[in-house]
Amino acid sequence: MAEALEAVAEALEATNETIYQIMNSTPHILLIGIDPLLLDFSLSEFAAMPGLTAEKIEAGTKASLDELNALGYVAEKCWVDLGTNASETVIDRLKTKVYDVIIIGAGIRVAESNFLLFEKLVNTVHAHAPQAKFCFNTSPKDNVAAVKRVL
Repeated sequence: MAEALEAVAEALEATNETIYQIMNSTPHILLIGIDPLLLDFSLSEFAAMPGLTAEKIEAGTKASLDELNALGYVAEKCWVDLGTNASETVIDRLKTKVYDVIIIGAGIRVAESNFLLFEKLVNTVHAHAPQAKFCFNTSPKDNVAAVKRVL
């Protein structure tokens, strides 16, 4: 009986240490967006953003992730397709670590044709990372401000 109680005490101590590490660790940020190589910039949904290209999205995203990382966060991107495997891609990523903040990019949220994809991804994140806070950007340029709003 004493050995069993000792084992339980050790397990609780290890659990408390894990909880402490999670609570005091560097915030992990995941930016979910559509792979810019899959976007059709000729669609009317992108008319308000003349000259937008996959390269510009990649560069802006890289710059914002670099800025978040320089500020002490651990930030990374997760490009998804237009819906076929998007949820599975996100689930696979969410299994790799505990994320504190999830940014769902404007390309998913703003384009009317991606409404169902947005809904699906919100529910996927909610089911697989219920501890994560959501934030939303208008472009890669305001990812830092979006993260700071929720942390």
